[in-house]
Amino acid sequence: MNHAAFALGLGLGTQNSHGDWLEAFFPQPILAPSAELIAAVGASDNISPLQPQQLLALEAALAAAGATEQAQIAAHLASAQAPAVLVILREDTAPTTVPEAYLKLHLLSHRLVKPHGTNLQGMFGILPNVAWTSEGAIDISELAARQLAARLRGATLEVSCVDKFPKMTNYVVPTGVRIAHTARVRLGAYLGEGTTIMHEGFVNFNAGTDGPGMIEGRISAGVTVGSGSDLGGGCSTMGTLSGGGNIIIAVGRECLIGANAGIGIPLGDRCTVEAGLFVTAGTKVVVLDAEGHAVETVKARELAGKSGLLFRRNSATGAVECLTNRSAVELNAELHAHN
Repeated sequence: MNHAAFALGLGLGTQNSHGDWLEAFFPQPILAPSAELIAAVGASDNISPLQPQQLLALEAALAAAGATEQAQIAAHLASAQAPAVLVILREDTAPTTVPEAYLKLHLLSHRLVKPHGTNLQGMFGILPNVAWTSEGAIDISELAARQLAARLRGATLEVSCVDKFPKMTNYVVPTGVRIAHTARVRLGAYLGEGTTIMHEGFVNFNAGTDGPGMIEGRISAGVTVGSGSDLGGGCSTMGTLSGGGNIIIAVGRECLIGANAGIGIPLGDRCTVEAGLFVTAGTKVVVLDAEGHAVETVKARELAGKSGLLFRRNSATGAVECLTNRSAVELNAELHAHN
């Protein structure tokens, strides 16, 4: 198939009183749209609010091109109160507008691209800080007036958070996942089939899991977790936004990071970090042989990405030790079979 663009999104969003975009919702984003679909849309990279007559013309063109689902979206948007938006990303370049950034976040949460699979450079500077409320997204400078208006009509405007990123489940709920506390998973998270996020688990944008997996700890921006891995309660993964620099932190398959532990290096497959132990790139680690004898002392970065390792702290000396991990994590199959 001839692909004419990187991605396309047709949806609706929210603007402030000055016409600035606060957020955008794309119910069915498309990765690598065909040349035929782009021709049917018949638009350049248009992110301006679309008028009802434009949407009706777009519906007819999409229907004629066989894009039935997108034609139905256009029909719904024609009668919507919120402004409609069309985004065509010709190439996978850094986002320059709020709708472009939101389309890329949707691609991640819809599992159309994986973390690090699209250019998000400069996104923090693009996205506005927004009050996420029971009445939707509100510009911070306009919040007080909206709160007063709600009180005057006998209601309370609930402000759930103030942030650049909304919670993922207000935009997309991937199939086959469990999320105990939805506010702890941001839009732009990638959750693979069979993933369980417990109440204290957290998944940032451009991060996530291959699934299945049990997440009771923190998956920071840029971090990916392989299938069959378990992140224990209160544990942490150091991402590029929290001191990890340019090192891409990843957790391999069938790993266990114990409760209140943490990593600042990537782990290979079948690795374990004992509870309460935080291993950073500069941590000095005593490497043990099969009989438990010290072989050498290295910095943890020299063990980055290697499989079958067990990191522990010697309770007598306090030294961080590493030895071969002969057992792999086995997740509770019953727990993940019914997501």
